[in-house]
Amino acid sequence: MRIPSPHATIRDLSGGQRQGIAIARATRWAKKLILLDEPTAALGLAETAKVEKIVAGLKARNIGVLIISHSLDQVFRLSDRICVLRRGKQIGIRKTADTDKNEIVSMITGLSAQ
Repeated sequence: MRIPSPHATIRDLSGGQRQGIAIARATRWAKKLILLDEPTAALGLAETAKVEKIVAGLKARNIGVLIISHSLDQVFRLSDRICVLRRGKQIGIRKTADTDKNEIVSMITGLSAQ
C-alpha cells in the first residue's frame, strides 16, 4: 500500500489506503482470529494481491481468518471452508476442496444447481 507519508493523518488518505491501514493494524495485533468484511472491495489489483498474501501469512501463523466476501474467486483462493448465509440463516458449510462455484451459487440464490 502506498502511503504518501508515514506522518499523514488517516482522514487525508483515500478509502483504499485507509482500508489497507486497517488490515495492517488488525493483522499486527491478531492473536487467534481476524474478521475481514469485504477486505479488498476498495483496493486495486496490486493491493488485493498484497492482502491475499497477508491472509496466507496469517494462515501460516495459525491465526483464523473469517472473510465475508461476495468475490467467489477470492473465496475459493483463500478459504478452507465456505459458509453460506441467506436472509440471516445458515444454509450450509462446505469444505472448499469438496465443492465448486455452482454449488455455492445455488446455496446463495436458493436455486438448485443444474
